[in-house]
Amino acid sequence: MSKKRVGLALTGSFCTFEQSLEAAKTLIAEGWEVTPIFSENAYSTDTRFGRAKEWVDTFESLTGNKCIHNLVQAEPIGPHKLLDLILIAPCTGNTLAKLAYGITDTCVTMSAKSHLRNGGPVLLAVSTNDALGGSAKNIGMLLNYRNLYFVPMKQDAPDIKPRSVVSDFSRIPKAANAALEGKQLQPIFL
Repeated sequence: MSKKRVGLALTGSFCTFEQSLEAAKTLIAEGWEVTPIFSENAYSTDTRFGRAKEWVDTFESLTGNKCIHNLVQAEPIGPHKLLDLILIAPCTGNTLAKLAYGITDTCVTMSAKSHLRNGGPVLLAVSTNDALGGSAKNIGMLLNYRNLYFVPMKQDAPDIKPRSVVSDFSRIPKAANAALEGKQLQPIFL
């Protein structure tokens, strides 16, 4: 049996990159082939959570695959059926909005659009401080889209950030397998 192929796309919720790395390790241990996809900002922005080049090098070393990090590299994903699943983890409020409104101006949104054109599943691991605010309408819209799935999520600090939601990254493997079967892992909200 051939390996399941996932494009693990990272967007600008830098505080969850470590959780994305752990998810990648788990997927690889379960037999997935992982290709890292970095948004342009994730690929080039140094933050208090680490230097961009170090994150890219870490994901490339772990997966054995070069990072996709621009529109030209992302566009062939769909036409050439390069992946079985796109996993956007973390998926920021900005990326949620772009997906909801069909904006494909980053390599991550292009990867998703390109993969969706063939009916391929896209799995979103939300990480945004405004999920229950400005991004709520976009989550609602995306829940109705065909072939878009969510990693179960919950409020991460309701006392100090009442609108903030983060997906449970430990559920990514189960959510990924469910998405490949055309199913939404339940419950969506923990």
